[in-house]
Amino acid sequence: MRVAVIIPTLDDAESLAGLLSRLAHLDPLPDELIVVGAASASCELVCRSAGAAWLAAHAARGGQLALGAARARADVLWFLGTDCEPHRSAVAALRGAVAAGAAGGYFRFRFAGPRSRIKRTLERCIALRSRIGTIYGDQGLFVTRTAYEDTPGFALQPLFEEVALVRALKRTGRFVALSLPLTVCPQRWEYEGFLRRALVHRWLVLAFMCGVAPARLARWRGAHAQPAPAGYGRHSSTALRL
Repeated sequence: MRVAVIIPTLDDAESLAGLLSRLAHLDPLPDELIVVGAASASCELVCRSAGAAWLAAHAARGGQLALGAARARADVLWFLGTDCEPHRSAVAALRGAVAAGAAGGYFRFRFAGPRSRIKRTLERCIALRSRIGTIYGDQGLFVTRTAYEDTPGFALQPLFEEVALVRALKRTGRFVALSLPLTVCPQRWEYEGFLRRALVHRWLVLAFMCGVAPARLARWRGAHAQPAPAGYGRHSSTALRL
C-alpha cells in the first residue's frame, strides 16, 4: 500500500525544509513526497535536495491540494502542513487503518512545546469538534485514492477547502480518528493569542456556514491577522519532540 504525502506551501523554504527533514525520519517512510506552492526557486531547490516532487501552482490552498492529489499515484493521499511533525509511526498507523477498512481519517491534534492549561483545553476542544464537526487541514487528513475520487475533493477556494471532502468521507461511516498525535507548532497561536485565534476561527466557521463567500472571509482574515512572528516556521528538535 503506497502512501503519498501532499504538502501545500507558500514561499517558505525554511519551514518546508524542516518538514521534509522530519518526514525522512518516519518508519516506514512514505512512498511519494509532493510539494505544491506558488513559484519559488528556493522551495524548488529544497524539494530537489529532499527527493520531493515540486509543482508550481496558484497560491490558493484548495487548488494546491487538488493539484497534488491529481499528481499522486499512491493508494493513500496524506495531506500535511509545513508547521507539523507527524509521529514516527504515522505511516504504519494510517496503513493499518486503511487495511482495516477505513476510507480515510485524521490524527490527534497536539501543540508542540511545553504543556500548559490553555494548550490542553484547546486540544480537548479540537478533539470534541473533530468527533461532531469538521476536520481541518492541521490534523493530518488522509484518504484512500478510491474514496477521494468518490467525493467532491478540495474546493478551489482560500478557506474551508476541505469541508465538502470531509463531510463526504464522514457519510461513508469509515472515517476514523487515529490516537497518534500530529504535533503542530504553536508560534502563530502564541503570537496572536490562543483564545483570540480560536474565537476568530469560530467566527469564520459560523460566517461560512451562514453563506459568506470563502474569498471574502479570507480577505477579512488577512486584513485583521497579526503579522507572522519573527522566526515563524523554524522548528527545533526540542520544540517538536513528541
